Amino acid sequence: MLRENTANPEGEFKISFGYECNAHDGCSCLVPNGFESLPGKIPRNSSFSRLSGAALSANATLANTNICNGVIGAEILPSWDSPNSFRRIPSSPTLSRLDVLSSSLQSSISNLSCSPPTPSPPEYDSCSFRSMSAPSRNEGFLNAMEVQVAGGAAGEDRVQAVCSEENGWLFCAIYDGFNGRDAADFLAGTLYENIIHQTRLLDCELKQDVTGDLNGFYPHGPFQHAFKEADNSHVEKPTAGTLDENNSSIKKSINNALINDSSNSFRQGMLDSLQRALSQAENDFLFMVEQEMEDRPDLVSVGSCVLVSLLHRMDLYTLNLGDSRAVLATYDEGSDMKGFGRLKAIQLTDSHTVDNELERSRVLSDHPEDPTVIAGGKVKGKLKVTRAMGVGYLKKKNLNDALMGILRVRNLVSPPYISTEPSLSVHRISKSDHFVIVGSDGLFDFFSNDEAVKLVHSYIISNPDGDPAKFLLEQLVGRAADCAGFSMEELINIPAGRRRKYHDDVTVMVIILGINQRTSKASTWV
Repeated sequence: MLRENTANPEGEFKISFGYECNAHDGCSCLVPNGFESLPGKIPRNSSFSRLSGAALSANATLANTNICNGVIGAEILPSWDSPNSFRRIPSSPTLSRLDVLSSSLQSSISNLSCSPPTPSPPEYDSCSFRSMSAPSRNEGFLNAMEVQVAGGAAGEDRVQAVCSEENGWLFCAIYDGFNGRDAADFLAGTLYENIIHQTRLLDCELKQDVTGDLNGFYPHGPFQHAFKEADNSHVEKPTAGTLDENNSSIKKSINNALINDSSNSFRQGMLDSLQRALSQAENDFLFMVEQEMEDRPDLVSVGSCVLVSLLHRMDLYTLNLGDSRAVLATYDEGSDMKGFGRLKAIQLTDSHTVDNELERSRVLSDHPEDPTVIAGGKVKGKLKVTRAMGVGYLKKKNLNDALMGILRVRNLVSPPYISTEPSLSVHRISKSDHFVIVGSDGLFDFFSNDEAVKLVHSYIISNPDGDPAKFLLEQLVGRAADCAGFSMEELINIPAGRRRKYHDDVTVMVIILGINQRTSKASTWV
């Protein structure tokens, strides 16, 4: 049963952000629900038409972001957070946010990583997060003169969206924090910039690789042997006309092979860049925890799941660590694009929990000499997730020793117990793909993948200009209220902290795919 929102919007939707790009006339106007319409349009090479996002808080958190000498909370997050509207910011500020972060630490450290640094090209300066031979901040395929950003916090969750209208890409991230929000805040302040930096290095490497192959008729490139074999494949000496035709055919075949090879190399390079960016964030965060755990020992238990969806042209890249999900709604092959019954849900991410038999087996296999690796349905009796950023006390003995009493893990036989190896995937967007739901695990506590897809699809059909993410959370509140024996109003009025008994923090974004509509909306609900 679909539910109507009967609560007072002003009392619930204290934080909302969004914009709508008018591709037809470029005029600015206010649209329903306080969304701001901005001039401009998304280019035709973009594969998404709208973005809808929402977040519902249940946890109370102090959100102490004094780590990094307060730079995260005072310098970085304010420049990213935009709780009431999407806003434009320059993509290449005079001073990089990561430069600000590293500068605040240079007086006390010479290397920002507490574990062996992430492999990087020569002349890489890990302290300043820059490569001396890297491209400038004005280069790179994810770069733009300016981007539009929105984001905010709901309980221990953080949601972040960055869109480049001029280049046709969209970055969406959900950081589902636990035992505090410090790790989620750190990710919100650094991971996007890490990714941009890594993709600039990739762009530089690819340009260097391709330049050699494009000099002349690819004489010294990877296809040089194909030319030799093709040139010697005929015993009879060809005529001039035949030679021209053969050369033309060879050129076409090699061009196609080069394009395919370059595309595959690019996609793999993008996945590698995402993983390196996450590894950098992990190393930097744990190092800072070590620096400050004497004053704040609780930091050793703080962690976050990570879900990143990066839509670049027709490719959807996904990185996840933990139990958040990206679910694709797509039509079966041969559908007329109108048949509701032919829409199916495809999960693009893996679930990193002990409930996943593959993950459970991996954890047990990695720690054969520890009989208590999984206790009470949790890793070392502490966490259901098997992969996460942070949570240092399950990764390093000295961080575990910072805890006292029952908080300390006994018999830490073979750390690390929590992996930081993400699941990575790339999906080529097709005409059959309709939308993608990106959500934290709190959403799927109440809805299966199929249920979430059906709810969003039915809402889009009846409300083409509405906010499907907000609608999805309204349905969640209704279901949670029914389970608890409350009305929606009664449940939503329970203070954060106490409300965690009935549902988790929930963050969700819905990316509408296709090029028929060129609009974008988002909101955060707390």
